[in-house]
Amino acid sequence: MADFLAGHFRYNTMNSWNRSTSYANCLKIHRLELPEEIQQKAWDMLECTEVYDVFNRLIRDWADAHDWEWQAGFNGRSGGYLVLYRGGLDWKNAKTARCDHCGKLTWHKQATPCTSEYCNGILQVLEKPKPQIFSQPGKPVDQDEDFSEWDIDALRDRVQLVQEFDRLCDQIVDEFIHFCRNYDAVDSDILVPKRVKVLEPAS
Repeated sequence: MADFLAGHFRYNTMNSWNRSTSYANCLKIHRLELPEEIQQKAWDMLECTEVYDVFNRLIRDWADAHDWEWQAGFNGRSGGYLVLYRGGLDWKNAKTARCDHCGKLTWHKQATPCTSEYCNGILQVLEKPKPQIFSQPGKPVDQDEDFSEWDIDALRDRVQLVQEFDRLCDQIVDEFIHFCRNYDAVDSDILVPKRVKVLEPAS
């Protein structure tokens, strides 16, 4: 178990200058050994927001299953590495109300009109406060750790965590391959609504 942890691939938690690293996996297309017919579509697939929506859902569900104490995020110049981060839930500053129209979260303690511009909703007090999620991307995880000093239970727990992180990476790759096999990335023109000021006769 100590060899597994010590030999696991690592990457920077922020930039190389902060010299902090954590467990990681390289998910760059040219390193995944994809079949040639998939690799030809893969680069265009990365420009589709639907693909990243699935990636982000997998990452969010994984972090939620770990009570957000452990999180994963993409890092690197091109975002080609998935890195394990520490984090948590800030209950002290948990939001206490949500707008029933726009969904805005606030710290109000009683029902009140929404404070968002152009929203006519009501801020309703939540049955249970919603904590804020925080991350610690600048901190290393087990960097330069001497695992020979860990007891067997601590080693087993950390190995289980890192293996679950590795499986998350596998899930992301599997989903990406699924998109490449079953979809085509095509150009499409869309209309984006924009709110502007216009003149109307004074009443």
